[in-house]
Amino acid sequence: MTENRLLVIGPNGIGKSNLLEAVELLGSLRSHRASSDQDLIHWEEQRALLRAIADDTEKLELELRRQGGRQARRNGKTLTRQLDLIGPLRCVGFSALDLNLVRGEPALRRQWLDRVVQQLEPIYSDLISRFNKLLRQRSQLWRQWRHIPIQERDSLLDAFDVQMALVSTRIHRRRSRALARLEPLAARWQETLSKHKERLRLDYQPGSKLEGEEAEEPWRLAIETQLLGQRSEEERLGSCRIGPHRDEVRLLLNDSEARRFGSAGQQRTVVLALKLAELELVGELCGEPPLLLLDDVLAELDPGRQLLLLEAVGEKHQCLVSATHLEGFQDEWQQRSQIIEAGSLNRSEEVR
Repeated sequence: MTENRLLVIGPNGIGKSNLLEAVELLGSLRSHRASSDQDLIHWEEQRALLRAIADDTEKLELELRRQGGRQARRNGKTLTRQLDLIGPLRCVGFSALDLNLVRGEPALRRQWLDRVVQQLEPIYSDLISRFNKLLRQRSQLWRQWRHIPIQERDSLLDAFDVQMALVSTRIHRRRSRALARLEPLAARWQETLSKHKERLRLDYQPGSKLEGEEAEEPWRLAIETQLLGQRSEEERLGSCRIGPHRDEVRLLLNDSEARRFGSAGQQRTVVLALKLAELELVGELCGEPPLLLLDDVLAELDPGRQLLLLEAVGEKHQCLVSATHLEGFQDEWQQRSQIIEAGSLNRSEEVR
């Protein structure tokens, strides 16, 4: 990138989102769109190779393979832990899919919060992976319970309770802390964007009953007790009812749920406030502004919100922006941006 802003312009379906998604994968090891690497590899290929140069010194590579999983390399050295790729290329993504953050299911808000926490603590990905693995194994145990002696089954569930309580506690604590940091920033942005008409609150509702001050040992013991107490219901329903997979983040506008009572315009303003808060927090705690990825999101915002977003981004953030046309950008933005046609890129081209 020769400027702080790179505008990738082209019609829908030409691959603009693929470019931004590749950057997101290199920066966070996650895609906001696909849950499987199989969906990220061109259907004619057996692998996909992503490369980037960050800060003119860090060479990052991530190879996705149909068989054999991923392989990460940094400055030519193969990494034993993929997590060691995170750091040089911190980024915050904002796509049209994020506009469902307010009105969508709780899982979308959990995923958004997890992406924020991962930017601040890359090791958090391990916690989420461990918890999801334990949850799958626990569900598998219940599906097979009729073939397992009761004493053996209870012994296995006791072991699951101990492990899940510990991992759940650590996830709850990190989500709670991240929301506490995000809330004042998001509230300030909401106030600005609504011209002082709306107050935004972020209400964390954990899927476990957590009482008292935040502390690992009391919370762990409480969750362990709750997991034991819900076993009869779990046996009947076939799913675990306690844990971070049941978390919800309520978004309250003037003390009313934005999901239920907010207008479409208010909901979009809330999403914008959350994303700007995320951008500010990651930059503040990591010491430098992250790269901002705007994937066709301007087309989903009215002109007033488009202008507010572009003004909020300002000069200090590097931005990679995809759009179908240039009309949504002020002349000043266009003059201070590097503009490329999406059709001029091919799958093997590097954008620095």
